[in-house]
Amino acid sequence: MRRDLFDLQGFDEINVTPLLDLAWTLLVVFIIAVTASIQGIKVNLPKASNTPSLVKPKTKAITIDASGQFYLDAYPVTLAEMETRLRQYKAVDPDFPVVIKGDAKIYYEKVVDVLDLMQRLEITQMGLVTQRLVK
Repeated sequence: MRRDLFDLQGFDEINVTPLLDLAWTLLVVFIIAVTASIQGIKVNLPKASNTPSLVKPKTKAITIDASGQFYLDAYPVTLAEMETRLRQYKAVDPDFPVVIKGDAKIYYEKVVDVLDLMQRLEITQMGLVTQRLVK
């Protein structure tokens, strides 16, 4: 009986190229999925003119969602907790910038409360985040 075609010989090495291709693809998919999902709290921003953004790294973001809940860097807080944390940040870096993102449907009073807090804490580097106006 002839076994030339089916003769099993031992392999000295394993071809890992398909395994590396799979690992690379999974890594790329994971990186894209993680960066796409980390964007903070979703709010419906009001529209404004096309101006360049002045957001710096280490900027603290204050978000007010449609229900009026305050968030500091995507963590829910009360106004008193926000004041305590902002005082701590100011003690470390007196000139840290703050951006305020308020949902278009919230009462203006919530934004004014945050602006009053910024004034009490003497935080002068702040901005209001809006959407670009599409013409």
